[in-house]
Amino acid sequence: MKTIIEPFRIKSVEPIRMTTRAEREAKLKAAHYNLFGLASGDVLIDLLTDSGTGAMSAEQWAAVMRGDESYAGSPSFTRFEAAVQNLMPFKHIIPTHQGRAAEAILFGIMGGKGRNIPSNTHFDTTRGNIEASGALAYDLVIEEGKDSQSLHPFKGNMDVDKLEAFLVEHGDSVPCVMLTITNNAGGGQPVSLENIRAVAALAKTYGRPFIIDGCRFAENAYFIKQREPGQAGREIADIVRDCFTVADGMTMSAKKDAFANIGGWLALNDDDLAEAARVLLIQTEGFVTYGGLAGRDLEAIAQGLTEIIDDDYLRYRIGTNQYIIDRLDAMGVPVVKPAGGHAVFIDAKAWLPHIDPLEYPAQALANRLYEIGGIRGVEIGSLMFGRQPDGSEKPAAMELVRLAIPRRTYTQSHADYMIEAFEQLAAEKDSLRGLKLVKEARLMRHFTCQLQPL
Repeated sequence: MKTIIEPFRIKSVEPIRMTTRAEREAKLKAAHYNLFGLASGDVLIDLLTDSGTGAMSAEQWAAVMRGDESYAGSPSFTRFEAAVQNLMPFKHIIPTHQGRAAEAILFGIMGGKGRNIPSNTHFDTTRGNIEASGALAYDLVIEEGKDSQSLHPFKGNMDVDKLEAFLVEHGDSVPCVMLTITNNAGGGQPVSLENIRAVAALAKTYGRPFIIDGCRFAENAYFIKQREPGQAGREIADIVRDCFTVADGMTMSAKKDAFANIGGWLALNDDDLAEAARVLLIQTEGFVTYGGLAGRDLEAIAQGLTEIIDDDYLRYRIGTNQYIIDRLDAMGVPVVKPAGGHAVFIDAKAWLPHIDPLEYPAQALANRLYEIGGIRGVEIGSLMFGRQPDGSEKPAAMELVRLAIPRRTYTQSHADYMIEAFEQLAAEKDSLRGLKLVKEARLMRHFTCQLQPL
């Protein structure tokens, strides 16, 4: 069958308030042209993020009722720990309230002035936590990963030759090697199992811990199964275990590939590092068996981890993105290809060449998409990544609009509505103008900055 059907039934619904374009233009102006500033009730289709915005299953809601809220030693933690270790066989599982808390703890220990931390592409909170510690974050993705039209099957791969040169150049100032799966800032592109193993081997050769940012691990495993020679026919769970067996630790936002509305963890094998992390956990998050989460959250994550590795769900998840990308591509909208795991990415640099990168073409495009259709996406470009640690600014490698698809939340009709909005956007795109910053924070400015149209 060619029709993509949702491998689930809808059991509960939430109304969407329909708005007019005039209303949306006023709301966007009041939000200082920053989509983060909008009230969610003023958004028709919310694709700002897929983090914690998905729908939990009936089994997850049932598990929520089993949550034990004991401060220490809760059986909910025991079930959570077992579910994580079933897929990611690390010695120490340290719960946190979300992924950025795990990053803050990790780089509170491993970061610091004079440290240099490489990855394929650090995402915004990872980079922010690294830079907040005084360290510097470096992106070493392969060249194909910077080309939105390249059809390389694993555009999220780390450039292993560049990594080795980096390790030689920076020596002891490199506390760890990171790898993000899938590569969110690079278009949701996957990393091959071969590349994961090669990066792990190189890190081991140079005596550096290898840490995976694994928040979209299941989607990455599905791409490995579909695209990597020798992986077809394997169970998703087995591919996931292979990815993490070679790592020394991981950070995780359970708000992505664990189907949870909140939660995360830091997993480690090193006893001393884990002890230091637990000290920081108690200071900032909570006791070691709840880490800032309620017992019911731990239960929801444990159940979600059993559901995310389902082939039927992952086929539907990736197929939905492919459907939207194929339709937009046929319209002449420049999209990042091939389809990524969690989002549709629009190449604003290619579509709006008349707007300078430092006038934030992707933000201008995302704003107009909201005005036209009430669809909220997010800029991943020079607004998010252009500010440098020394305070200067330079264009990002790509100027993208990310439309992150919440899990099990929207239907085919919503996808077709999005495509219709782009038909109208195509007719208006040449009239778009850039934006200027009028207020910004020192780090992670895109969350709270204020802009004005030029």
